[in-house]
Amino acid sequence: QVQLVESGGGLVQAGGSLRLSCLASGRTFSTYAMGWFRQAPGKEREFVAAITWSGNSTRYADSVKGRFTISRDNGRMAVYLQMTSLKPEDTAVYYCATPGRWYGNMEVDVERMEYWGKGTLVTVSS
Repeated sequence: QVQLVESGGGLVQAGGSLRLSCLASGRTFSTYAMGWFRQAPGKEREFVAAITWSGNSTRYADSVKGRFTISRDNGRMAVYLQMTSLKPEDTAVYYCATPGRWYGNMEVDVERMEYWGKGTLVTVSS
């Protein structure tokens, strides 16, 4: 089992940047693919970015491609989301999640994620 805690959210102006962090507990973190999801007010939770357990492959939603970068540090048991050129439509609660399978593939479906953090709020003002 793994516990996930996000941090780094806040209020930023459009065009600005933020870096989200997700710290994990649990000895199997380094074997898990990880993902970031977000949920805007009144909308369903959606995929943002994913990274393999080794960190050598990533995947992004079209809406954030070229602006967001996911990375991980298995030694620190952490996954990050660097967000640049932020837009008001990026406003949401951002969640860190994992399918929780050893050496499993990246997942983009909310339903396939087993463990979730409680989220961190990102607000982008225009």
